Amino acid sequence: MMIERILVIGAGTMGRQIAMSCALSGYETLLQDISEQALTAARTDLEAWAASRVSKGKLEQPDADAALNRLAQSTDLAASASTADLVIEAAVERLDIKEQIFATLGEHAPAHAILATNSSTLPSSRVAAASGRPPQVCNMHFFNPALVMKCVEVVRNEQTSDETVEAVTAVATRLGKQPVLVNKEIPGFIANRMMGAINAEALNLAHAGIASIEDIDTTAKTALGHPMGPFELMDMVGLDVIDFIAQATFAETGNEADKPHPLITEKVQAGLLGRKSGEGFYPYS
Repeated sequence: MMIERILVIGAGTMGRQIAMSCALSGYETLLQDISEQALTAARTDLEAWAASRVSKGKLEQPDADAALNRLAQSTDLAASASTADLVIEAAVERLDIKEQIFATLGEHAPAHAILATNSSTLPSSRVAAASGRPPQVCNMHFFNPALVMKCVEVVRNEQTSDETVEAVTAVATRLGKQPVLVNKEIPGFIANRMMGAINAEALNLAHAGIASIEDIDTTAKTALGHPMGPFELMDMVGLDVIDFIAQATFAETGNEADKPHPLITEKVQAGLLGRKSGEGFYPYS
């Protein structure tokens, strides 16, 4: 199907960057949020980002202006959904809220519209029934920062149609991303499962006193070729996010091994969340 108009729901860090990616790629894009303040902050942030790219010679001014002109904003979800060919939901990671959103989308979006969730923890099957159109629902999981990271996990549920997968994959490719297809729903999809396995082993090594976090990170970078060590990466992602992903995975699997690691729990309870709080496994000025 021809996708020309994209609605992105949620003006947080992920939502605003997904929306800008869409606008830069030529799509008429609408960023929706219930908070006018969040939309204003998103616009200010994206204008500053575009100006920075222009000043560094990485984006032409006419292209920046055109993208920002293609990016509209609204607080009205029903009206915003009424003209969308593709919806990418990037709201808060709460099932009840997502179910409400997808019920509204099912009622107000055009019959042909594809409804995707950016969730990294909730499979689309959890919201598909609320939409009333399960074959047109899937996960379209971007990675933070969405304007930089290339990978997009396209995750189908048991009812997702081939046409939906093909259309979403084509959009991701047009955005300059590298889409990967996850054929069956599984907690954590691909990237978070692999990252979780590496993080778990790194945490176990540190917890047992086998090596320091600095040496574990150095080994990951110099022996495995990783651009960042696991502790550096967890600090960047946010230890509260790592904790949330583990809790969500455990809720799905019931496997004790999937629970948050004690080192993560200690940091989160102490308010040491990584870069965002000024300290995590490392201090940040």
